[in-house]
Amino acid sequence: MVDALHPFTVSDGYTVQYRHFEPAGEPTARVVFLHGIQSHGGWYTRSCAEIAAAGFDVFFMDRRGCGRNQDARGDARRFRRLLDDVGEFVKTLPTDKPVVLAGISWGGKLAAAFPYRHPGLVQKVALLCPGLFPKITPSFLQRLWIGRCALRNPTKMFPIPLNDPELFTASPEGQAMIRDDPLVLREATARMLFQSVGLDIYLKRAWKHVKVPTLLMLAEHDRIIDNAKTRTFVEKFRAPTTVIEYPEAHHTLELEDPGHPFVGDFIAWAGK
Repeated sequence: MVDALHPFTVSDGYTVQYRHFEPAGEPTARVVFLHGIQSHGGWYTRSCAEIAAAGFDVFFMDRRGCGRNQDARGDARRFRRLLDDVGEFVKTLPTDKPVVLAGISWGGKLAAAFPYRHPGLVQKVALLCPGLFPKITPSFLQRLWIGRCALRNPTKMFPIPLNDPELFTASPEGQAMIRDDPLVLREATARMLFQSVGLDIYLKRAWKHVKVPTLLMLAEHDRIIDNAKTRTFVEKFRAPTTVIEYPEAHHTLELEDPGHPFVGDFIAWAGK
């Protein structure tokens, strides 16, 4: 069952919206999903509904400045604040069942860093084509300009270099959905992009603190992330790691054909 969007106000006063997909009975576990840098929870309702139907209590947060969260569009002052938004939300959940934190694309960076910032709050981490090692980044000169603006003009907007829908999926319908979605985040502030780099540096320490079972899902034809570097990095985590790479798949697994095995594989792993 899918409820309407729900508001959740964090400690600095910002209100984030989240979707809640409830199971029919007692849940096996609770799953909190985090989306990518451009997407939002509305992209993932199909898989969330299927996971809830399998007996999981599913929550999907729209990151501040993204999706239905229109305040400070495309902005984040600190990456630790983004981690704290998730931490404060997870702390409101009942503790009678395990909590799985699932990060998609850029959200995978937050999910991988979360156990370092908030140890003990989640019992499993899932990374779906996580943006730990992107193939596509701003040019060197663009990075210099972004860094300068992050200090002097932090809210200046820059295009996110992923505005070609073909990077996400080979599905014509999926490409049209992305192209026509008014909630897609196509620009971000200089400080948001600068904080993304700060999060990359943070992850060089954080990986040592991922001590919970981890699932890594990869797509063979991912044009956005480097699968080999991602696999090597995640396999260093200090807990059992399950890696699944899907032949012929593209970056956004949600936009593969209905019945794609990634949902069933996620359910089987999360329910162990």
